[in-house]
Amino acid sequence: MLKIRKYAAIDIGSNAVRLLISTITEPENKETTFKKTSLVRVPIRLGADVFVYGNISEENMSRMKDTMRAYSLLMQTHKIEKYKACATSAMRDAENGEKLANEILEDCGIEIEIIDGEHEAAIIAATDLHELIQDDKTYLYVDVGGGSTEFTLFTEGKTVASKSFKLGTVRLLNDMVDDSLWKEAEEWVKKQTKPYTKISLIGSGGNINNIFKSSGKKTGDPLSYLYLSSYYQLLNSFTYEDRISTLGLNTDRADVIIPATKIYLSAMKWSRSKSVHVPKIGLADGIIKSLYNENKR
Repeated sequence: MLKIRKYAAIDIGSNAVRLLISTITEPENKETTFKKTSLVRVPIRLGADVFVYGNISEENMSRMKDTMRAYSLLMQTHKIEKYKACATSAMRDAENGEKLANEILEDCGIEIEIIDGEHEAAIIAATDLHELIQDDKTYLYVDVGGGSTEFTLFTEGKTVASKSFKLGTVRLLNDMVDDSLWKEAEEWVKKQTKPYTKISLIGSGGNINNIFKSSGKKTGDPLSYLYLSSYYQLLNSFTYEDRISTLGLNTDRADVIIPATKIYLSAMKWSRSKSVHVPKIGLADGIIKSLYNENKR
């Protein structure tokens, strides 16, 4: 008998807030499939407040409440069976992050879980990464967000090490990352990857997805270090306005894409990776998968 479920995930990041609605199809005696039915993204950029002032502004608190009300209605109209909302670096660091979460719960009934970097990496690891990861190879998974970057090393199909650094695109734009943090991240990556001769990168996040889309490559084909490096030079040769008008980037993407590309290139250099795979998997996908796994248990 065919079972069809609808789950939703809300990813509250430092740059944007996303609602992913997924249709899960469970045919009898066949593999379960996960289809992205709808993805809505609102670029609130909570990190611009938090990383500079330590608080979420009144304006962005109001925008967050409006967004959550809209997401609540969308989940109702889609007849969502289960959902989970997770907030990462910005709400975690905000002095009024818990206050905002409580107000949203009271206002529209959406419960927000504020998670740490390690939990975030673990949720992402619950996705369909195993379909990409080959048991005889070693991969460094790099998830670049507005407030932090999560590094996870996989070898022989298993997680070997994972660490989160406050190396995020919005922090970098606001000049809030000093050289010591770059050095710390570099030393960690080099130490973890040193025992392995050949490593491929797996890139996650809206910026690398955007770069992959613009490359015109087929799904499954990796981007080379050379391509990413030349694209980084191209981005830097344009003004912010030109990145919007000529490259067709969204206004909230046209600035963060440069520090994001720098992080990916740095990770490739530190790990001696020559290519980066872009499976278009992120926190929201991990939330859907973890909800499904919890339900199965």
